[in-house]
Amino acid sequence: MDTIFALATARGKAGVAIIRISGAAAFDAASALCGDLPESRGLRVLRNALGQPIDQAFVLRFAEKHSFTGEAVIELHLHGSLAVVDAVLDALSAMEGLRLAEPGEFTRRALENGQLDLAQVEGLADLIDAETEAQRAQAYRVLSGALGEKADAWRSDLIRAAALLEATIDFVDEDVPVDVAPEVLSLIDRVLESLEQERAGVGIAERIREGFEVAIVGPPNAGKSTLLNALAGRDAAITSEKAGTTRDVIEVRMNLGGLPVTVLDTAGLRKAEDEIEGIGIQRAVQRAEAADLRVFLLADGYSGVGLAPEPEDILVHGKADLGAAGFAVSGKTGEGIGVLVGRIQSVLEKRSALAGTAIRTRHAAAISRAVGALERARIEVSLGGERSELAAEELRFSVRALDSIVGRIDVENILDEIFASFCLGK
Repeated sequence: MDTIFALATARGKAGVAIIRISGAAAFDAASALCGDLPESRGLRVLRNALGQPIDQAFVLRFAEKHSFTGEAVIELHLHGSLAVVDAVLDALSAMEGLRLAEPGEFTRRALENGQLDLAQVEGLADLIDAETEAQRAQAYRVLSGALGEKADAWRSDLIRAAALLEATIDFVDEDVPVDVAPEVLSLIDRVLESLEQERAGVGIAERIREGFEVAIVGPPNAGKSTLLNALAGRDAAITSEKAGTTRDVIEVRMNLGGLPVTVLDTAGLRKAEDEIEGIGIQRAVQRAEAADLRVFLLADGYSGVGLAPEPEDILVHGKADLGAAGFAVSGKTGEGIGVLVGRIQSVLEKRSALAGTAIRTRHAAAISRAVGALERARIEVSLGGERSELAAEELRFSVRALDSIVGRIDVENILDEIFASFCLGK
């Protein structure tokens, strides 16, 4: 493969900028810039083709199979000025056999060279995009190989089960167990239970990646927009004493206790007085129904127009500054806001605890295919030894489905989509 290079840090003025070079010609390219290379790391003066000094850089040298990509890699830690970075990139561009890397190409090479599996690549993409502590922790868990380890364990159990069945097919005259069904069924059931747990947690894992939605709903003029502004710490929504001011759904993204949350301010729930307000109320109901949690902000009781609370939804009185009884909040004074945020956080943290290591729809689809095949295999095993060949084939199908999670098979059609989200130097 070509030797590639790119700026691995964000472009712009900074204390340090890092340029990464990967490929067979990486060491030669670095030698052309700085002369003799350090054995592992060291300071060197970088010079252009005319021998003129560009910068003093900290040079890191990684041998093949001991780098991120699995190839020979050089990292140049430069002073982070635009002029220095451009001068070094220009010098590398002029070298024969080198080219600028494409987005995500370093990581793609890591996948192709066995340094990462496909699930780890997805975890890395999520880690780069992480904005909250929950997103960081989840992404790092996948990047560290947790899902790959589980996939290997599932694969091992299913291959064992298939081998037992195939032994009864191909070696009936040899000294092998005659009735392998109990062990095979035990292996299938163990994998099925684990897969079902993972599949159940994918939805929550996706919400951690993309953000939970919390809708503020209730009658008009209950203080919903004022509450949203208080939560956001800015005037995100227009507030007015006139009922029905909010006509469309207003969204504010925030970090609540490490969880990514989008809070929705919706139109007041009542019988619409005009067509535009009616559309706003309809949208409010639709978004609130689809939200992960609803905060019902009550004023003079709750009429139940258009939407009913679900068990974990939070009911709270608005305008506590005007003397509302019971659990109440005030967007104007901040009274009760901390308690409300704590309750929202508690509900979402409880749900987040159910997230597994499978975090994407692609993972869930592969697990569903594997579960379907295992359920069919279980039926075939239960029908007797003469169905062993069919059962073994279903087990092999299940293994192939699980292999697609970590990229052993059937990944070419999704690679371009995954790597398109990476930056140039990654």
